[in-house]
Amino acid sequence: MPNRRDFLKWSIASVATGLAGVALPAIGANRAGSFPGKRPPIGKRKFVSEAVEHQLAHVKAGIADPKLAWMFENCYPNTLDTTVELGTLDGKPDTFVITGDIDAMWLRDSSAQVVPYLPLANNDPALRRLFRGLIQRQARCIRIDPYANAFMPDPQAPPLAWARHDMTEMKPGVGERKWEIDSLCYPIRLAHGYWQATADTAPFDDDWRAAMHLVLKTFREQQRKHGSGPYHYQRTSDVPTETLMLNGYGHPTRPNGMIHAMFRPSDDACVYPLSVPSNLFAVLSLRQLAQMSRALHGDAVFAEDCEALADEVEQAVHRDGRMRDDEGREFWAYEIDGFGNQLFMDDANVPSLLGLPYLGCCARSDPLYQATRERVWSRRNPYFFEGRAAKGIGGPHEGLRMIWPMSIIMYAQTTDDPVQIRQCLAWLRDTDAGTGFMHEAFDQDDPTHFTRPWFAWANTLFGEWIVDIHREHPDWLRATQGRAFASFGQAPSL
Repeated sequence: MPNRRDFLKWSIASVATGLAGVALPAIGANRAGSFPGKRPPIGKRKFVSEAVEHQLAHVKAGIADPKLAWMFENCYPNTLDTTVELGTLDGKPDTFVITGDIDAMWLRDSSAQVVPYLPLANNDPALRRLFRGLIQRQARCIRIDPYANAFMPDPQAPPLAWARHDMTEMKPGVGERKWEIDSLCYPIRLAHGYWQATADTAPFDDDWRAAMHLVLKTFREQQRKHGSGPYHYQRTSDVPTETLMLNGYGHPTRPNGMIHAMFRPSDDACVYPLSVPSNLFAVLSLRQLAQMSRALHGDAVFAEDCEALADEVEQAVHRDGRMRDDEGREFWAYEIDGFGNQLFMDDANVPSLLGLPYLGCCARSDPLYQATRERVWSRRNPYFFEGRAAKGIGGPHEGLRMIWPMSIIMYAQTTDDPVQIRQCLAWLRDTDAGTGFMHEAFDQDDPTHFTRPWFAWANTLFGEWIVDIHREHPDWLRATQGRAFASFGQAPSL
């Protein structure tokens, strides 16, 4: 039966074939006129925000490198240009956000795709309506099934083609039902960020509150203190990471207070179900939810329940989720099972160990994080790859040698080191295969071998990073092309 990987391979086959013979331009070889616009015509854009367009023009004007400016122009508005559908549902604003090349909405992706626009929402009524609609759509999705990761535009629609024979409790409107902790954390991150940016309380009605109560209930169920809980999942597939062992309940664990995850943010099955980065994300999300509950609804009881769970999970992660190297230096494990078994690796998808400060789970300067960051960006991580094109992290989802641009962006977003940041700029600029966009992954030696030509999360994330550089270090972008990248004829050992 065709699966998600098959679908994506078919969808990019014609694009990849057309790019097979493209040679990457030498640094400085192109001028602005060499880069044709890749945005849809104005009349065909899904959504237009005046604030985003103003930000786009302002930042682009400060980028001296013509190719980097072109890529920013393509990527930053890509989510709004191509993936959003606005309407009304049950008399409320409704926003549905697809991933790009898959006509379904992932709770994780849809949140991450629009978070970069949050700082602009307060001064753009149309953008606020988009956020209100998405927050309420996500709450509706959670009420349909808090264990699902992806949903269809029509709440009564059948699932995605590759999920129609999955052995789980599939419900109408669900696209895929892989239980991932971050699927419930990202909507809280979006809601909290929107509230903080705008002080708008309109989306946080009783329906939203009901969804948040389901979040807490689901997290507690998946502590699995009193049995395996209601969730199970199996799929007939020749890809082992697409299904779960032991009748769909996953690898055995000893409950320790952490929340069990069956799948990673990559949609691949966990090796050990106690995911350290996902649990740290849940701790942050529960505390954000408690803050909102007190401030918006005066619900101290629910807030205290959220904080109690956050404290319990945090204590368990810090007790059981650390490892030590031969010199006694501590660093985070990626997954554990509660019996004492620990897996060290990292995956490009966020939440990752590398991306913890980006999410707000810790400070960049935190010693435990710094030790972990150094380790994941090295050959001690089995999914760290380095080749002629770049260095970066991938994961089992696309296999060995395949670097995810998202990991390079996360590496840059978690440092203040100008050498590291400028190297990441050069890598990303020169591995787009001439398309002007980020991709899901590319071969470490050959960027023309890539997956997913339309991956809106990575595009918007790249745009967010460029905006951050422009705000914090505008001189790095204003520098002439030669001065900005002169040191990168040979990649340093980052």
